[in-house]
Amino acid sequence: MKIEVWSDFVCPFCYIGKRRLESALEQFSHRDDVELGYKSYELDPDAEVNPGQNMHEYLAAKKGMSFEQAKSMNESLGEQAAEVGLTYNFDTMQHTNTFDAHRVAKYATEKGKGKELTERLLKAYFTDSELISDHATLIRLAGEVGLDQDDVTAFLKVDDYALHVRADEEQARQLGVEGVPFFVFNDKYAVSGAQPAEVFTEVLEKVWEEEKEQSPLQSLNPKKSKTTYCTDEGCEIVED
Repeated sequence: MKIEVWSDFVCPFCYIGKRRLESALEQFSHRDDVELGYKSYELDPDAEVNPGQNMHEYLAAKKGMSFEQAKSMNESLGEQAAEVGLTYNFDTMQHTNTFDAHRVAKYATEKGKGKELTERLLKAYFTDSELISDHATLIRLAGEVGLDQDDVTAFLKVDDYALHVRADEEQARQLGVEGVPFFVFNDKYAVSGAQPAEVFTEVLEKVWEEEKEQSPLQSLNPKKSKTTYCTDEGCEIVED
């Protein structure tokens, strides 16, 4: 079974959704037959590398709300993250452009370290409050997961893998992806949002049983659940 996940390193629901999918996979009896890969998606492609705002200020400006309202929303997100064992430090988080982070993640995938770097970048952003657009930071993080730092330094000086990132984003547009996380199973079934682990378990079992069937991409979101949608203006939870 193949699972492709469109996500961004600054998307709070992407990290939560990642943990929930991983939880479902731990209970899935055929998990050793699952091939999991990550696709690039930029929530805010025009974001500055050094915006000079913390996450409360950034969200308030993007949503046109007060600082207090933005902080309350972020605290609620932090509580959801804690439920799956994650720590979100919104007070010190540094919102930034993620294009180079996606390029390095593509490079890491080619070197067999894509999953490891994806996890490290998410932790660096949400928990460690690192500036993941900074090249020195990216080089160090890549080294932590086993990549050669000199090679990554040389890689970041050119535009390698930029087309790979753009190709993922174009594929997302063709699929009708309007926000992340977005999960595609066997090129046929789509799940949008950081759904509960139980939903992913249901989807895994269903796809496994029907993996040989040929059908167009279809949604397996539950009819009555909370679905997360993220756009370049932020993320929100809506009732289906």
